[in-house]
Amino acid sequence: MKRSPSSARGVRATNRRWDIIRAAGGCRAIVGAIAIVSVAARGQPPEAAENDAMTNPAEHRHTNQLIHATSPYLLQHAHNPVDWFEWGDESLKKARDEDKPIFLSIGYSACHWCHVMEHESFENEGIAGLLNASFVSIKVDREERPDIDEIYMQATMRMTGHGGWPMSVFITPDGKPFFTGTYFPRPQFERALTQIAELWKTDRNRLLESGEQMSDYLSEWAGQARAGDAAIDADAVDRTARMLVGHFDMTDGGLSSDGNKFPPSMAMELMLRVHRRKPDSRLIDAVKLTLSKMARGGIYDHLAGGICRYSTDPQWLVPHFEKMLYDQALVGAIYVDAFQMTGEPLFRETARGIFDYVLRDLQSPEGGFYSTRDADSEGMEGKYYIWTIEQAAEVLGDDDARLFCSYYDVTESGNWFESRGHAPPGAKNILNVQRDVETVAKLNGIDSSELGRRLQVMRGKMLASREKRVPPGLDDKILTEWNGLMIAALAKGAQAFDEPRYAESAARAADFVLKQMRADGRLLRSHRQGRSRLTGYLTDYAFFVEGLLYLYEATFDPRWIREAVALTDDMISRYADNEHGGFFMTATDGEKLIVRTKDASDGAIPSGNSVAALNLLRLAVLVHKPEYRERAESVFRAFAAQVGQSPAQFERMLCAADFYHAATKEIAVVGAPDAPQTRAMLRAVHEGYRPNKVVTFAADESSATAVAGQLPLLRGKKRVDGKPTGYVCRGYVCTKPATGVAEFVAALNADGGS
Repeated sequence: MKRSPSSARGVRATNRRWDIIRAAGGCRAIVGAIAIVSVAARGQPPEAAENDAMTNPAEHRHTNQLIHATSPYLLQHAHNPVDWFEWGDESLKKARDEDKPIFLSIGYSACHWCHVMEHESFENEGIAGLLNASFVSIKVDREERPDIDEIYMQATMRMTGHGGWPMSVFITPDGKPFFTGTYFPRPQFERALTQIAELWKTDRNRLLESGEQMSDYLSEWAGQARAGDAAIDADAVDRTARMLVGHFDMTDGGLSSDGNKFPPSMAMELMLRVHRRKPDSRLIDAVKLTLSKMARGGIYDHLAGGICRYSTDPQWLVPHFEKMLYDQALVGAIYVDAFQMTGEPLFRETARGIFDYVLRDLQSPEGGFYSTRDADSEGMEGKYYIWTIEQAAEVLGDDDARLFCSYYDVTESGNWFESRGHAPPGAKNILNVQRDVETVAKLNGIDSSELGRRLQVMRGKMLASREKRVPPGLDDKILTEWNGLMIAALAKGAQAFDEPRYAESAARAADFVLKQMRADGRLLRSHRQGRSRLTGYLTDYAFFVEGLLYLYEATFDPRWIREAVALTDDMISRYADNEHGGFFMTATDGEKLIVRTKDASDGAIPSGNSVAALNLLRLAVLVHKPEYRERAESVFRAFAAQVGQSPAQFERMLCAADFYHAATKEIAVVGAPDAPQTRAMLRAVHEGYRPNKVVTFAADESSATAVAGQLPLLRGKKRVDGKPTGYVCRGYVCTKPATGVAEFVAALNADGGS
């Protein structure tokens, strides 16, 4: 239904053969000098020598300019024979001075097909010779430079009808794309390089004409969001949720697909919101089915926790094994929401498994969260995660291995039949759950509670054994944007599960960003090995502010609100489109690319505009600033027409619209923090699914007065008769203060909750 940024599109690209036709023709809707013809073909695995290179890399005979990069993805290419450069003044000037086209390669460190193209093409001396002779080659980490990625992905989508990584774009020295693709098998890539180099020499005007046409298209695309007369209407929220559920697979969950399935976290959030207001069994059933299937499938790591990027099959069995921080955040958060809605223990356990994995594997000693754990180890996809019966018996002994394999679907013949040669040969099993504990216990003649206890011990032993293997690579850069998502998810988990560890971990990450990833008060994008760099983008501000807002509600430390307000004001001053509404991706003083983008469509992560809109609405209530609500309305007006045309691309924007149209519940609790009654009231706030609320807290009247200037909702709030007291308000008009938990819960649930 929409592009989901992932190397999955690279997977699809391997089933195509690319060719260049030297004739005027169309690239989809673009008339240009180069046309792409795709023909169905079987993707071929790398040659045996290249597989050897994946496992036993040669000594470094080459070193290029990427050796000075901080990005792990760029550093992976620092010893290619290709004369790579980072994007910047030096490389762009080199292209102009040498009068060469630019080959722009965009990817990320955990992208499996990026690795494949590197081993097939960028480590090949012949390919390197072609690139070095006729092109200036620039490598970009899409996670560090989402502004560049966004522009050239749009061009790729326009020219080819699909997009993904690795993204392979040929551009003029002034940045205009004239030919695009994703993964190219080496023979096709060699042919493309040869023909483009020849065209640049003999028929350049045709390439320049294609570049001009694409540049015109990109300018039109970047400027299409203009303020309308009306915001997104409430009916659009409900219609979209019910439209989305019609596309769900009601056998295996998720959005229907013959191939790859991505966790539809934002679609499910929208569906939960609508079901909360207008109960609809189709909506909640689709969410419960999807989350249950994912939790039991191979996409979830049953030993260490954590969720993989996507499944390569409709049953969620065979994942693409990379673990992205943003997926841990978004998927973990939707499990929290679903647990609050349904009380299903499996959803709580899965969310905890994801969060515990992040704390154990992805949090740096300094507090920030790393970006990614790779899919590959020892040059093979999934090698770290797969098992045979013999391996299980070696770890557990025969009796326990029989139980373990029965429960986790480990068989002699295996359950993963990989055909491209990228995974280890022979029988291999991905742990997944096909039968519940009760069924497996009955089949094996033991009590289900005993089996549950034994499985827990077995998982620990299997994990300890697995950790002795060569682990997949770690991308240890720290991104403000993704840290914001993870802070928000952990803070939500802390509230829903009454788990202080999650709030403490989130606070450490927030503190790290605020201390290490700001310069002159402005957020920076990326940090690695003691160095923070790159001016933050809209998504860095929006996602981090969202994290701070949830962190305040988990800890009630007013510092997080102060920082959220300061960063929001900075975001408005530097990123807002004051003429047409909404926010630009880059700051007013940011690097000038061929267009300045302003997008609100959601992909693998929410859009910056969607998250900013909801932040503004929440802050408008928390700090009582109506101008924030007006700014959020400008976002809705700017994108209302696009939402009306393609609502499924704006799920998180529609979640913000749901908050906008709701009667937000303003909740305040005043009481001794450690008093059982106070704790019970705070637990009650989070025991149900109430997304359209804000929550404040003070220990007593003097504490409330002290922060009332910053949090006006606490003005005049106090303990009644010395007891912990709960207040439920709307528009700063409160119902009768509640001193009993039952009374407080009744007030929370009045008018359907929030």
